[in-house]
Amino acid sequence: MVNVLVTGGAGYIGSHACKALAAAGFTPVTFDNFVTGWRDAVKFGPMVEGDLLNRAEIDAAFAEYKPVAVMHFAALSQVGDSMTQPGLYWRNNVQGSLNLIEAAVAANCKNFVFSSTCATYGDHDNVVLDEDTVQLPINAYGASKRAIEDILRDFEVAHGLKNVIFRYFNVAGADPDGEVGEFHQPETHLVPLMLDAIDGKRDALTIFGTDYDTPDGTCIRDYVHVCDLIDAHVLGLNWLLDGKPSRVFNLGTGTGFSVREVIDRSREVTNRAVPIKEGVRRPGDCTKLVSGSTRAAAELGWAPKRSTMSQMISDAWRWHQTGHYNS
Repeated sequence: MVNVLVTGGAGYIGSHACKALAAAGFTPVTFDNFVTGWRDAVKFGPMVEGDLLNRAEIDAAFAEYKPVAVMHFAALSQVGDSMTQPGLYWRNNVQGSLNLIEAAVAANCKNFVFSSTCATYGDHDNVVLDEDTVQLPINAYGASKRAIEDILRDFEVAHGLKNVIFRYFNVAGADPDGEVGEFHQPETHLVPLMLDAIDGKRDALTIFGTDYDTPDGTCIRDYVHVCDLIDAHVLGLNWLLDGKPSRVFNLGTGTGFSVREVIDRSREVTNRAVPIKEGVRRPGDCTKLVSGSTRAAAELGWAPKRSTMSQMISDAWRWHQTGHYNS
C-alpha cells in the first residue's frame, strides 16, 4: 500500500485528486478539517479529520499512514475575503502549510506536490504568463501562496524536501462519472454561480466589473478542466518518485475567456438563458490571467483532454443537476 497524504482531500480539487490517485494505484489519505470540504466527497481512501494549525494532528497522520508524498490542496482561496481578512489568510494558509512542511520533513516524507495559483503573478496587462514571469501578487491569497512557494524552496535547500509546484489558472468542470464535483457554501466560482442562476437557485449572476480593458469590458481568465488539472498532479507525483528535480509548472490551456464569453457558451451548452446583473469590480481582481507556458506538456507529457469551455460547462452542468453533497 503506497499512501499519499492529501490535505483538503474533501474539497473540490482534492476529492478529484483522491479519485485519480486511487486509479493510479496509490492510497489517498484525506486530511481535512471539513470547514469547506464535504465528508460525502471522501470515497477513495482513509479519512483523517484534522487541522493544519494543529501540528500534533498532522504528526499523528504521518505516524499512522507513513505516506511517500504529500499533495497539499488545503487553503482558504477567496480573493475578496483575502482583501478584507488578510490575517486569516496569512495565518491559515502560511502557518498551516509551514506546520505541514515541517511535519513532512520530521517524518522523512521528502516528496511534496503543492497547489499554488496564477494569482501569485498579479496583474500583468497584456502579458501571457509563464513560470519565469515576475510574481507580484495584488491580494493576500496570492501573496500567501507565493510565501509557501518560498518556504518550499528554503526547505529543499535545508532538508532536501523535493517539490513540484503547480500554479493553477481557473479550474472548472467535474468528474464525468458524477462521483465528485464542485460545491461550495457559499458559492463564489463563476461556473457554478452561473449554473445556479440558470437553474433558478439564485435570481441572477452578478458580473463584477464591466469596465476592464478587455474587448467586452469583463475579466479574462484561462480555464482548465479539473480532471486535466489532476492528471498533471499524478504526473508530478511520479516525477518526484522517479527522482527528478523540483520544478514549477503553470497549468492552463493558453486560451482566455471573458466572463461574458463563458456566459455565452453556457447558453449553447444548456440551451437556457443566464439572468445577469452588472456590479462593480471586486478589489483584488486582475484584468487578465492567461498561461503562456508549454513546460508541463514538454516535461511532464501533460495533455489536457477535457479543457474546452463547452466540455467543462457540460460536465459541471451534469454534476450540478445530480450531485450536491449533504455532509
